[in-house]
Amino acid sequence: MNMTTECNGHRRWAIAEGYIPGWSNGPAPALESHETCCILNPGDLPAVVELLLFFEDREPVGPYLVQVPARRTRHVRFNDLDDPMQVPRETPFATLIHSNQPIIVQHTRLDSRQAENALMTTIAHPL
Repeated sequence: MNMTTECNGHRRWAIAEGYIPGWSNGPAPALESHETCCILNPGDLPAVVELLLFFEDREPVGPYLVQVPARRTRHVRFNDLDDPMQVPRETPFATLIHSNQPIIVQHTRLDSRQAENALMTTIAHPL
């Protein structure tokens, strides 16, 4: 049995909620407040992943391009995305994700604005 060929992913995902605080209460990068898109590519081919960000008060921005090799994972901090533009801080956003290969996506947030850090994680919504 080859577990990677039996995994079913999706090519489209949505993260309806995103927000990067403007400041943190801990040393960077480990405790810097951030949003992360954790992408698993269990397949035998590399995945080209596009992220499109939506905002309340402006047109969408993207695509942000990410490559995930076959049978690998990639943790993408939205804080580090800067092409086509840096993801704005203190601004609500949502993300549509499209891949040329089936992938699995999880969303994680670290909010360290208080000394008592908050970590939240959930599976993204497959479309």
